[in-house]
Amino acid sequence: MTSEVRQIEWRSRVLELSSEGYNQREICQKLQLDKSAVNRDIQFLRQQAQENLQRHIHEVVPEEYQKCMIGMKRNLKQTLEIAEAYSDPKIKLEARRTANDCYRYIMDLCTNAGIVSDALKFVQQKTEQINTLQKLDERIETIEEETTTSGVY
Repeated sequence: MTSEVRQIEWRSRVLELSSEGYNQREICQKLQLDKSAVNRDIQFLRQQAQENLQRHIHEVVPEEYQKCMIGMKRNLKQTLEIAEAYSDPKIKLEARRTANDCYRYIMDLCTNAGIVSDALKFVQQKTEQINTLQKLDERIETIEEETTTSGVY
């Protein structure tokens, strides 16, 4: 088994234990790993989750939004055609109710764009936080290496 496959398996196990509510110390004990290894895995998993969420928000949500909007407008058009085509007042009334629902859903789709905007801001903030933490981590590692090589403890 290659080290890359082993690392993926460990990360998968770390994610599984974390999702079950274990903290880092408990995960270290359970997997018999060093705290820094578990910490790096958790940071990697967080980064991966952020990237997946960002991709979802930038690619999946807009596409689904567009599909919903087109579908709702198509439903609205067909419903209004039914309302005009039939003379039975019950059918006309039901078609108009359905049209009102379509209008409401279309309005919701148009006005709830703030949720997507908030989600994008959240992802951006978390990405910046992760980048800052990684830079701090790298700086700490550099200081530790310098301390080790200079013989100072």
